Amino acid sequence: MEIAATAPLRDADDLSLSYTPGVARVCEAIAEDPAVADDYTWVSNTVAVITDGSAVLGLGDIGPTASLPVMEGKAILFKQFGGVDAIPLALDVRDPDDFVDTVVRMAPSFGGINLEDIAAPRCFEIERALQARVDIPVFHDDQHGTAIVTLAALLNALRLTGRDAADTKVVISGAGAAGVAIARILLASGIRKLAVVDRGGVVHPARTDLTPIKAEIAFETSEWGRTGQLPDALDGADVFIGVSGGTVGESAIERMADDAIIFALANPTPEVHPDIARRHARVVATGRSDYPNQINNVLAFPGLFRGALDVRASKVTEGMKVAAARALSDLVGDALSESYVVPSPFDDRVAPAVAGAVMAAARRDGVARR
Repeated sequence: MEIAATAPLRDADDLSLSYTPGVARVCEAIAEDPAVADDYTWVSNTVAVITDGSAVLGLGDIGPTASLPVMEGKAILFKQFGGVDAIPLALDVRDPDDFVDTVVRMAPSFGGINLEDIAAPRCFEIERALQARVDIPVFHDDQHGTAIVTLAALLNALRLTGRDAADTKVVISGAGAAGVAIARILLASGIRKLAVVDRGGVVHPARTDLTPIKAEIAFETSEWGRTGQLPDALDGADVFIGVSGGTVGESAIERMADDAIIFALANPTPEVHPDIARRHARVVATGRSDYPNQINNVLAFPGLFRGALDVRASKVTEGMKVAAARALSDLVGDALSESYVVPSPFDDRVAPAVAGAVMAAARRDGVARR
């Protein structure tokens, strides 16, 4: 990574324009109308990639300093795939209120905030509190990036197997950051028969051991009425989505419906080994690059922020996320097959398609300012 100038700095005239005294004219213009900062500074093309190092990839709580290489890598992906400049920031703070206060104070320097590798449940609290206090997009990629790409792949898997979303029975293993976000985007896209499972079994309204976020999910997913443990939930289910890191036995997978869909997304070890999953499912996806149908967040966040920045969106709405997923899904087109339900990150069409869909959705949802 490096920071490079976009204008030449060759002589005294260039220096006087880029710095004193010429820069003062830009400062005065922004002081008179803060909105022109989008035109005269890097704000309109720059996001902060921020973590506390509490839930880093499969490494867990390794702290802010050790998390910095991951944030740097994320910043590189923003630039490579979306043309978005990103600054990695690792904060030595664990209290959610202190985290939010710190980011709010830095927000004037950025056009968006990408939260990364923050442990549940405080990641939910931090994202909500931040978005309430700033007028730029706040996006926790571990939640919503995963959810967008999962929905994109699922839409195509449903098309391939001839299923209708409203009648499809979906089980999500894992009620952390990704599981909650996947549940909500599936509900927003028309899935109605949905069960989320944690260590205590199906998350349902009668349980008394739920966190506030899980209680919300229990209410939102109560229509199907499933209870019991994971094997009970999988009985007759059409779709299994694993974001828990646990292991699901073949005996449980055998109970699923014919032409099942299995997304085992834990890394590096999927909840169901792909070889086992293929014995019982028509479509199998993982989070790994060495198997077909990789559910990779890089398909979502560069294009999403590209679109959000270009229309100066004040937030990321559920409609923008669903639009991004549908745009990704549509790119597969007639090439759809059991081993191709989601495009490759190296497909040059991905970021522009996602950005265009996000821009249109932001305007529909009334959060675009340009």
